[in-house]
Amino acid sequence: MLSVFVQALGIGYYWAGDKVLELKDPERGEFWAGPSGRSTDSMWGRIILRSASSPGGLESATAKAAIVDEAGQDEFTLEAWEAIMRRLSLSQGRVLIGTTPYNLGWLKTEVYDRWKEGDTDYDVIQFASTMNPVFPQAELERARRTMPDWRYRMFYLGQFTRPAGLIYGDFTDQMLVDPFPIPLDWPRVVGVDFGGANTATLALAQAPDETWYCYHESLAGDMTTREHAQRAMELVDGCEDVEYVGGAPGETQQRADWTAEGVWVQQPRVSDVESGIDRVITLIKSGKFRVFRTLKGTRDELARYKRKLDQDGNTTEKIEDKSSFHRLDCLRYACTKIVKNSMNPEDLVAFV
Repeated sequence: MLSVFVQALGIGYYWAGDKVLELKDPERGEFWAGPSGRSTDSMWGRIILRSASSPGGLESATAKAAIVDEAGQDEFTLEAWEAIMRRLSLSQGRVLIGTTPYNLGWLKTEVYDRWKEGDTDYDVIQFASTMNPVFPQAELERARRTMPDWRYRMFYLGQFTRPAGLIYGDFTDQMLVDPFPIPLDWPRVVGVDFGGANTATLALAQAPDETWYCYHESLAGDMTTREHAQRAMELVDGCEDVEYVGGAPGETQQRADWTAEGVWVQQPRVSDVESGIDRVITLIKSGKFRVFRTLKGTRDELARYKRKLDQDGNTTEKIEDKSSFHRLDCLRYACTKIVKNSMNPEDLVAFV
């Protein structure tokens, strides 16, 4: 942006403190604010430069269009994308995204899949690296020979593929269902993940055929415990057969605070993360798990939850960016109630 608008064309003035690039009025041939004015003065036009890793900065302006770089990276969250769309809503602004696909998260579910299904609001142009006229064909062949197929197809062909290390790789689009009213007599389990800035809930209901439907998600901050508890109760309003479960072993006070507000949140009987993950995988593989298509956050997290790879591309035991998957923490907590471990004498039944 600086090279083109400031240095090459000479029609931009950069306000470094605010990360705003002011554009010169083409009729008057001058800037309205810079360089002698203030960054808060009126401008003929401006380009606001922001980072998706700080979503709060995306909330500060109304825009007419957006250029988004590398939106496919794990650090570019669904929340950042939704913040951009809110800034464009008044003008129904257009978005240009240039990125390599890195995972099967929101970029696939909210953009690519919509385009594939014929949504005319979206257009996807995929191309191999060799479409760049200076990219060597020999380099493409070297990558094809030496790299894992999934990595080669993503990074050199621009195709969405299932990356190595994906923890819930057994979850597929065939497990998505259109929303429907949940009958009041279906048992419910609500997973709760506490947090000052990111308190999450995930509600599941069990159909008569023992299929569990994940039907509601929430992720919110800047609310009191009473407000969070009230919202959680509204998820199951009118249903008598409901259990809340969540929190780490040390979050006893948080559970007590919710109980004081009328929501008894049980401590998960399984505190080990890997054991909880195993229960989620068991539920997915049972064929008795469905997710409402409208749960954008949960779908995004299911597609991005993966283990780190070492320098040789081998899967390690460590979970990448583990602390940011709040909805999947809720699912893991819920599955400690839903899925039983046959090795435990108390857990002889497959489902409750």
